[in-house]
Amino acid sequence: MTDMRNTGVLVAGSANLDFVVRAGQIPTPGETVLGRDFSTHPGGKGANQAVAAARAGAAPTRMLLALGDDAQALALERSLREAGVALHVRRSPELTTGVAFICLSDAGENAITVAPGANEALQPDDLPALEGVSHLLLQLETPLATVAAHAAVARAQGVRVVLNAAPARALPEPLLATLDVLVVNEGELAAIAGTDGGLLAALDRVPVSTVVVTLGAAGCVARADGRLWLQPAFAVPVLDTTAAGDTFCGVLTAALARGAALPAALREAAAASALAVTVLGAQSSIPCADAVQTLLRTPDDAAALAALAARCGHDPRLLSPTSSAVPA
Repeated sequence: MTDMRNTGVLVAGSANLDFVVRAGQIPTPGETVLGRDFSTHPGGKGANQAVAAARAGAAPTRMLLALGDDAQALALERSLREAGVALHVRRSPELTTGVAFICLSDAGENAITVAPGANEALQPDDLPALEGVSHLLLQLETPLATVAAHAAVARAQGVRVVLNAAPARALPEPLLATLDVLVVNEGELAAIAGTDGGLLAALDRVPVSTVVVTLGAAGCVARADGRLWLQPAFAVPVLDTTAAGDTFCGVLTAALARGAALPAALREAAAASALAVTVLGAQSSIPCADAVQTLLRTPDDAAALAALAARCGHDPRLLSPTSSAVPA
């Protein structure tokens, strides 16, 4: 049984203000395209994940982040606090707050360029006390040495460590050894595993007890306890995929922190990320718990589940979150 005094989530990571331009298509190298709407939205992988964890409910959420002393910082702090996230801020007046420049196509695809700014100033000794925290959620938009140090401290104190290994890069073995849960997409999985020999082959090469691979519109697959769990995506109209992965990570971690089993946590995260792609913006698209619970009442699509199983080669370890076996 989960100790309700120790169900908090601490997110340590990046915060950026997103500058978003909508266009018919994402420009190719050297190409100029005419955009339409322009807007700004609070974002950054760490901040998005903190908002998602907080909105998931039942898991008190804090965030460690680094900000400049500028207008962008004010917007980010306000958005996080309004979502119910308690903040631990490293203030770096000599640096600008991180920003991201996003081109969003009519097909819902995006191209993102990030200027990290103050995010690069987050230090190993900035990690706050972990009292009441069950899960530490990390990403790779802050210095790798800082991420590794925070993971090591948390692991030593019995806090479960979740890493969303994005942006993609190879990871040192000492960092992998501190992780309880690794969340990646296929490209990130290949970078960590050092192979492009297929999804399951790469998955089996990663020395982390629980690995979750997100597969976009197909759903996700997780390897844990010698089994492979499948979760097909929920079918929704796609407007903006910017925060879908971050929403998945935040909600997954919050669900695990409040004691949900992995299959249930995967399904909740999949529902939340599906809702996120139906709304423009990063944090503005992250759904509340009630909306997620409503979508969870929709049964998984049997054809989508079968397609996901086929993508994984019908490995005998495959299980779905809602049944003991995956349809052939």
